[in-house]
Amino acid sequence: MMPDERYLNRPKRHAMLPFCPPDLGQEEMDEVMDSLRSGWITTGPKTAKFERELAAYVGAGQAVALNSATAGLFLCLKALGIGPGDEVITTPYTFAASVNVILHCGARPVLADVKKDDFNLDPELAAKAVTKRTRAIIPVHFAGKSCDLDAIGALAKKHGLAVIEDAAHAIGTEYKGKKIGGISRFTVFSFHAVKNATTGEGGAVTTDDAGMAEKIRVMSLHGMNKDAWKRYSPGAKVQYDIVCPGYKFNMMDLQAALGIHQLRRVEQTLERRRAIAARYREGLFGLDALTLPGEAPDGRHGRHLYPALLDLEQLAIGRDRVIELLQQENISSNIHYTPVHLFSYAREYLGYGPGDFPNAEWLGERELTLPFYNRLSEGDVDDVIAAVRKVITGNRA
Repeated sequence: MMPDERYLNRPKRHAMLPFCPPDLGQEEMDEVMDSLRSGWITTGPKTAKFERELAAYVGAGQAVALNSATAGLFLCLKALGIGPGDEVITTPYTFAASVNVILHCGARPVLADVKKDDFNLDPELAAKAVTKRTRAIIPVHFAGKSCDLDAIGALAKKHGLAVIEDAAHAIGTEYKGKKIGGISRFTVFSFHAVKNATTGEGGAVTTDDAGMAEKIRVMSLHGMNKDAWKRYSPGAKVQYDIVCPGYKFNMMDLQAALGIHQLRRVEQTLERRRAIAARYREGLFGLDALTLPGEAPDGRHGRHLYPALLDLEQLAIGRDRVIELLQQENISSNIHYTPVHLFSYAREYLGYGPGDFPNAEWLGERELTLPFYNRLSEGDVDDVIAAVRKVITGNRA
């Protein structure tokens, strides 16, 4: 039996399939309750434990847990002293936070186009964007597939640039046998609710630079040289100093309580996602108007998202209409991403507009993210496959 025959007469789902709910278990709930009973719910021992386990998992010397990946990117730039007159290279094919943090530092975001085959920053185009004002480069590992870190690292070394990896999608991703998080000077992770490991909201910076880690830690909590746990733990001195005008970006123990167990299950999560991806590939095989995401030839794919590409030349409808029709089949889907330079603020704040990054725009018109999370059953996946097949085959040009 061909795959399309298997799904041809599958009945429509009775209820909407959610796009990406978190996968939380009893261990997380028990850990949160332990924090509540302890009376210590803000930054404290569980946050410190989560930091140690994250650093060990990715192979980094240091980890600083924060309230978001956005805070992590911002603090890395601030720790480097990047500000007005400086330039930072990044990709237009990312969530706006990757670009906004550069603006918040007073620096200029310089965008370089992506490669069509993997959505990631093109190192050759990034090289052309370097000027005497360039201070750093922020590559983004899209959907869990690593950027070409050898080429990016060589570019950074040649021009004396700092590399800050935006690994919001890349917990568990590997590049040439090394985990993302232990390769570049800075790596920033997200633990938002939809990520492969979640703390509800949250993020972290990993680095081997102990001095920079401490600088980021101090800036993350008002510029204080001691956090509350250090001041109030047994035998500690309560006096502290404010050594810089800092921010309020710390992670709470209530968040870290989730993250401790989420992090311990990352390998299990990746196995489940590999199985779901394999079922998608088998069930959508032969649907020539849809290009499915590939593997990661240089390492291990973190599989945060399942981004398919529509062949619009073979369809009578656009991507947004495909999403609407899938909703009518009770299947949620999403877009990752509208390229940053196409948003209304881009002309004023970034100096870019339509036509400036053709590869990103081409991908942005065609990308369709299918449901992809641990709790998907085989039946759920088959419902998605049946709906996608119905919508695609019923709307050919």
